[in-house]
Amino acid sequence: MKGRLIVLDELNGREAAALMVDGRLEDLFIDSDGPRTGAIYRGVVDRPIKGQGGVFVRTPDGMAFLRQVSGLRPGQTVLVQVTGHPEPGKALPVTAKLLFKSRYAIVTPDAPGLNVSRSIRDDDRRDALLAIAHAEMDGSDMGLILRSCCAEASDDDIAEDIRAMHDLAQAVAEDREGSDPEKLTEGDGPHILAWREWTEPADLDTSGGSFGVHGVLDQIETLRDPECPMPGGASMIVEPTRAFVAVDVNTRGDMSPAAGFKANLAAAKDLPRQLRLRGLGGPIVMDPAPMPKKDRRQFETALRAAFRSDVVETALVGWTPMGHFELQRKRDRVSLSEVKI
Repeated sequence: MKGRLIVLDELNGREAAALMVDGRLEDLFIDSDGPRTGAIYRGVVDRPIKGQGGVFVRTPDGMAFLRQVSGLRPGQTVLVQVTGHPEPGKALPVTAKLLFKSRYAIVTPDAPGLNVSRSIRDDDRRDALLAIAHAEMDGSDMGLILRSCCAEASDDDIAEDIRAMHDLAQAVAEDREGSDPEKLTEGDGPHILAWREWTEPADLDTSGGSFGVHGVLDQIETLRDPECPMPGGASMIVEPTRAFVAVDVNTRGDMSPAAGFKANLAAAKDLPRQLRLRGLGGPIVMDPAPMPKKDRRQFETALRAAFRSDVVETALVGWTPMGHFELQRKRDRVSLSEVKI
């Protein structure tokens, strides 16, 4: 099937959403058993962690870890927001910088100012959006970011989104006081995330069993195999370990001088998609196929371009003395290995 298609269904009783582009699976959200990313707690500071620049925070769902804080004392209440999925056996990662994010608007309580996405370049549209922002945020000391999809959205929808996020932010702020840990918001599930993040025009199928009808289940099943075939017979092996995600690029039977460079470029273009669909994050170590050092710059350029359009925050760390390339990726979704079909 040509074009973009959003499919909303379930996987083994879990809410799930899939984005298909020209019949290929491009993105996937699956609900988890743990707290959702974006959930907000009123937590209680437990104890500092020496040498790590953070503190443990007690929440109704167990211990959370809050980094880069100062001035907090044990027993103090603090508002925190879940930033991702924890590694097995580790505390829930949280931040004290809350964001209230929807399809069109992001309210930032700790960052005042009214801003419009830089990708909206039309001056008249930017002025119109700022006028809406000033009207809806008048008298508020919170900040606002209007997202790129506001360029084509109706003014009424944008204004309604701003009001909803601002009202939620105010309600959460009013719940700051209290002596016991409490979950204040649940965080968005996969179906809401699909509406919020996949904003380009697309067909929609919400019928039961739609994952099977559109081949989503078959493509998810192929992701169970660590080997990812690439053009020209090359392949990329993506395997999570306890310490990091290992990525190995192979030319297979092609022994020509340019085979390694071609395989590495293909791997660079597809790596963000493979990590996204498999729900993998944390440290990533990539072992490229053999190629001359003079080609490293072009490989890095292709890798940066691929991750620039990816929705998951990823830092490209660089080369190691052994010729590996390291990345650090946010764990913002459930790993596919935790999901049964």
